[in-house]
Amino acid sequence: MNLAHWLVRSATLGPRRPALLKGEAVIADYAAFATSAAAIGGALSTAHAVEPGDRVAIFAKNTTEYLEAMYATWFAGAAIVPVNAKLHAREAAWIIDNAGAKLVFVTEALGNELAPHLPGCCKAMIDIKGADFAAMRKAAPLAAPIARGRDDMAWLFYTSGTTGKPKGVMISNGNIHAMTFSYFVDVDTTYATDAALYAAPMSHGAGLYNVQHVLRGARHVVTESGGFEAAEIFQTARALGDVHMFAAPTMVRRLTDAAKASGETGDGIRTIVYGGGPMYLADIMEAVDVLGSRFCQIYGQGESPMCITALPRHLVNDRSHPRWRERLASVGVAQSCVEVTVVDADGRPVAAGETGEVTVRGAAVMPGYWNNAEANAATLRDGWLWTGDMGAFDEDGFLTLKDRSKDVIISGGTNIYPREVEEALLTHPAVAEVSVVGAPDAEWGETVMAFVVCAPGVRVEPGELDRHCLDSIARFKRPKSYRFVAELPKNNYGKVLKTELRALVAAEREDA
Repeated sequence: MNLAHWLVRSATLGPRRPALLKGEAVIADYAAFATSAAAIGGALSTAHAVEPGDRVAIFAKNTTEYLEAMYATWFAGAAIVPVNAKLHAREAAWIIDNAGAKLVFVTEALGNELAPHLPGCCKAMIDIKGADFAAMRKAAPLAAPIARGRDDMAWLFYTSGTTGKPKGVMISNGNIHAMTFSYFVDVDTTYATDAALYAAPMSHGAGLYNVQHVLRGARHVVTESGGFEAAEIFQTARALGDVHMFAAPTMVRRLTDAAKASGETGDGIRTIVYGGGPMYLADIMEAVDVLGSRFCQIYGQGESPMCITALPRHLVNDRSHPRWRERLASVGVAQSCVEVTVVDADGRPVAAGETGEVTVRGAAVMPGYWNNAEANAATLRDGWLWTGDMGAFDEDGFLTLKDRSKDVIISGGTNIYPREVEEALLTHPAVAEVSVVGAPDAEWGETVMAFVVCAPGVRVEPGELDRHCLDSIARFKRPKSYRFVAELPKNNYGKVLKTELRALVAAEREDA
């Protein structure tokens, strides 16, 4: 089923419900939102010859027009290709070319950068804030969304490409249906009175989570700044109420720090779903202490969008279970529409407590990568998605992630998981942020190196951090060296770029 049907149904049931907001100002109700999507979809079909199965790219900052472009594309039966707005124009052009996108929606500044690199497959570039987009709203509307099936592609998501060129993940209508229904069962509910606030990039998880809010006829809010500003989020939430937002763990950390500094309590925020990277135990404990019962966790990948495991609100808040800390440090239990296993290198399930690679199969798992048979063969085996994440189940079915398989440090033949070391260091009051990588070593193969960002105005000696680590982890796991840095390199989703840290280690080694 075409996802645009959900917009049509919500507009039919609640045409006057507020739909699109910039800050606190209502830009469009559901009737106007659906009418606009149908008209722009009509213009795509007639003026731009977009046909069912074609791809339409979106290279834009967060804006309410992003959602109009998204649903218009679906109305026309095409698949969207949301491109990370922080990419260089050449990188964006590579994705547009690889996807064979027939048209790209942009915001002006990004469009100006992209124009010299626009590939030949892309016949038009339309500024979603400009006159051409406004004219498309006045085109003859499609009477109904073009019929699409469960297995037809709706979203072509390009991975971050940290180990080479990004891969295009084909996300079908059925994948998104499964993700949405599992959200209602396993993560949280959604109400018509909710306001989905897009502070994280709409090209990724925050944008994917628009669909359950459209299905319920909820509000969609883009902040005035169009990005993540903690003070603005708190102010907007107080004004609107019942705010839902998706946030990377680093965003949760920033909200917590801002709340502590300003006295904010999170009034008006109903739910913060966190995911997309490791959430350290100390950080989520403090977030709950400062901001209260507002948090749910999901673990997923583009290849199984937002939908592998979940830790719902009541489990995030639980302090009564004897092992509540271990549970809170986990990513929860398998979501309803998937099976999740932890296996050894030969694909054999390992016992509870043992570490292996996380694999998943079910209705949310992608059908494959776009035009990439080699990646499909490596990642999809016997019906299972091999995630590349290392983890372990406990006896109650809670999955704790250790690290990406490529991030595991092998020192003297023993596996060391950086996250375990990072968790230990973050409990020291002088440590604000930390990332641990392996440094090449002639004797041990690799040794543990920690990049540390100290809390403002604080210094700490390596020896003190060593002693602190020895209180909670084995001696062989502690860092053999420390690098104190002003900040950690991150992408615009808040994930630390360990590839850049490894490159820095390699450069230091070469200079030496």
